[in-house]
Amino acid sequence: MRLRRHSSPVEDARIDLAPMLDFFTNLMIFFIISAAFVTQAGIHVQPPAAHTAQPLDNPSIIVAISADGEVYVNQQHSDIRLLRAAIAALRQQHPKSPVLVQADRDARAGLIVAAMDAARQAGVDNVALAAVRAP
Repeated sequence: MRLRRHSSPVEDARIDLAPMLDFFTNLMIFFIISAAFVTQAGIHVQPPAAHTAQPLDNPSIIVAISADGEVYVNQQHSDIRLLRAAIAALRQQHPKSPVLVQADRDARAGLIVAAMDAARQAGVDNVALAAVRAP
């Protein structure tokens, strides 16, 4: 028969790191997932007012044009020359989505027409120009 050797309580006292590792793993997963929801800063435009403005159902392709000519596609900076390719790539992900052009009221008309033309060249039939409802 084997005798067990009894150890003193001082020798068995140690810190269990498993709960702490679980906590930090969960914390790290939370920060990784929440970082995916942080959107990049786009531009703020002041669209023109119109009496006949109507809401558009959930556009997933948004082209924003600032007053100084900067172009953003879904809040990512783009160039007007690359706009057609960017819209075509987004169109493959969302085939039925309309394109909404949010142009600042002080933006150049030529740039707005070029953006709408690029959307039509990318195969989009439903292109809308954003406006706020006039009082």
